Amino acid sequence: MVESVDPGQCQVALLVGGVSGEREVSLASGKGAQEALEQAGFPVTVLDPSNKEDLKRLIDGPFDVAFICLHGKYGEDGTLQGFLEMIGLPYIGSGVWSSALAMDKVKSKVFYSREQIPTPHSLVLNPTSTVDVEKIIEEVGFPCVVKPATEGSALGVCIVENRDDLAAAVEKVSELDRQVLIEHYVAGKELTVAVLGNDEPRALPIIEIVPVNEFYDYESKYVPGASQHLCPAPLDEKVTAEIQDLAVRAHRALGCEGVSRSDFILDEAGKAWILETNTIPGMTGTSLLPDSARAAGISFPELCTMLIGYALEGK
Repeated sequence: MVESVDPGQCQVALLVGGVSGEREVSLASGKGAQEALEQAGFPVTVLDPSNKEDLKRLIDGPFDVAFICLHGKYGEDGTLQGFLEMIGLPYIGSGVWSSALAMDKVKSKVFYSREQIPTPHSLVLNPTSTVDVEKIIEEVGFPCVVKPATEGSALGVCIVENRDDLAAAVEKVSELDRQVLIEHYVAGKELTVAVLGNDEPRALPIIEIVPVNEFYDYESKYVPGASQHLCPAPLDEKVTAEIQDLAVRAHRALGCEGVSRSDFILDEAGKAWILETNTIPGMTGTSLLPDSARAAGISFPELCTMLIGYALEGK
């Protein structure tokens, strides 16, 4: 049961910006969240952890909770969560370990597989690895997806259809991350499922994403009109229930708290494959979590209030 919150008596430190490649997305998320929090009646102070003075204000200020709108490295990967644990300030979303785990697509796959949550076959290249094209073809095949192991917002993601383009894609991704994940490409419907809760998480309505581009890339995520969100997704009840169950199982497998959003591909045979789990979903005007909540009858201000309630449970 979500903690009851009196917005007028809860000082919120809204954390935005940061230093990752998703800084601009974070600023946009922060703007959306600020409007929703203020509509709900919360006193909000906006702070940017990339600014040392703002970090000092975060330590010294009379805040009751931190509302994190930082995406990518140093905000979504457990780094900031550890800092907040050190200063004793409750925060929305998952803890240090779960945040770090979910951010690492390679390690997440281990936990998905352990819980029998289908995920596309893949292999990993480290800084010392050579690009063995024949091995990649044998294990993963073409087309394949080349992506950074620990970046979000589809940064650097490439779909590679032949051996000639593989080395260039790996080099591009290597500039963003030490580990390169090469994953079997699964064609099908792109779906995403948000989950809310701590001990008793529940899935929100599924969204089908119909991108203008080849796949749900950075532009599709954040440019208005670059993708269409169908919510609830036009799926039969049995498939809907199965995918929502997979999302809840992923939330639990990674030890998530408060909120998560898992991305899936539903292939032509009707099998769902999990791609990744996000622990700090976007809060922009084109973001998926607020859309899914609205389909469940939860307004944006109510959603933010719920996230704060989950953060304060047991603290």
